[in-house]
Amino acid sequence: MPRLGRRPLLGLGLIAAVAAPSLARAATLTGATLAATAGRARLTLAIDGAQRWSIRAHADPMRLVIELPGATWRGAATLRNAGPVRAGRFVAADGVLVLDLAGPALPSIGPAREGQITIDIAPVPPPRFEAAIRAGRDVLAGTARSAGSLPLVVLDPGHGGRDPGAIGTTGVQEKRIVLAAALELKRRLEAARTCRVLLTRQRDVFVPLADRVEFARRRDAALFVSLHADSAPGARGASVYTLSETASDAMSEALAQRENRADIAGGLRLPSVSPEVQRILISLMRQETRVGSNRLARLAVRELGEEVQLLPNTHREAAFVVLKAPEIPSALVELGFLSDPRDEAALQQGAHRARLSLALSRAVKQWLDSTPTG
Repeated sequence: MPRLGRRPLLGLGLIAAVAAPSLARAATLTGATLAATAGRARLTLAIDGAQRWSIRAHADPMRLVIELPGATWRGAATLRNAGPVRAGRFVAADGVLVLDLAGPALPSIGPAREGQITIDIAPVPPPRFEAAIRAGRDVLAGTARSAGSLPLVVLDPGHGGRDPGAIGTTGVQEKRIVLAAALELKRRLEAARTCRVLLTRQRDVFVPLADRVEFARRRDAALFVSLHADSAPGARGASVYTLSETASDAMSEALAQRENRADIAGGLRLPSVSPEVQRILISLMRQETRVGSNRLARLAVRELGEEVQLLPNTHREAAFVVLKAPEIPSALVELGFLSDPRDEAALQQGAHRARLSLALSRAVKQWLDSTPTG
């Protein structure tokens, strides 16, 4: 029994070696400046890597404490006064940057740039500062990354080439609608400097399902999002699907059967361990991946609901082949159904596709920002 009890622990210890890379490993802080501008202070931290941070307000003495978990510091550990900030000092043992205040002041996000954390600190009335302290929670938080550490999101415009996908009553083809939507989503994500983005196809070519998944796996993608606009009698509105071998409903099962043309074959990188441990590793990865996939689905449903019509019971499950990478959180988004004349008309409009991509870009950003560090 002791041997059996230890083997799952071995799997837990090895899972980091075979899973997708961590999205936000702690960074090295390579420089810091504190400058006064228009009565406020601007703190700029240069980072190499990816770094989560959060800020809380404290009293007696009055200060802001910036938590930088796991960060290492290179260069000067103190900052001179500027605006409402008397001084700043990095406390390596606690992984925090402490800003001593000359008076009540609170932070706001400064200009976003790759490789920097930029925070503006401005005076506020005492009651507002006191309320922030009483709240007992972060007053500001975020994640910053240098260019080389940005996570990779793979977008998968369904169908292509000899496979047109669904065809609407006016002759519009699914493959063209979803490629246009994917390119718009790519543009939005890259403009926000949230992540790197690659598409499984950028033109009208046929890509087998297994190749789409392998494309993401070879590149250690953090997230895989497949875009479709299928056909289903009586269905209307956007919906989101995650992997389950048992479909949540008959329509989801039918959609999965229609989309599945191939299956995943090999490709998972595992350490040289026994078959039993490999099974444990794969099971652990699938559990973690399922959690991440479902979290993305919840975010996508919420954001899509702010912009477009939704299919009832919006988050559904089915055994889509493109969602079967065991180590990459994945979701399939039906942007609408070309079998419905109203969806078909909307999906041909650039403004409607822009709303879809806006919603999905918000969901992806929130998913990346809330993904635990490794």
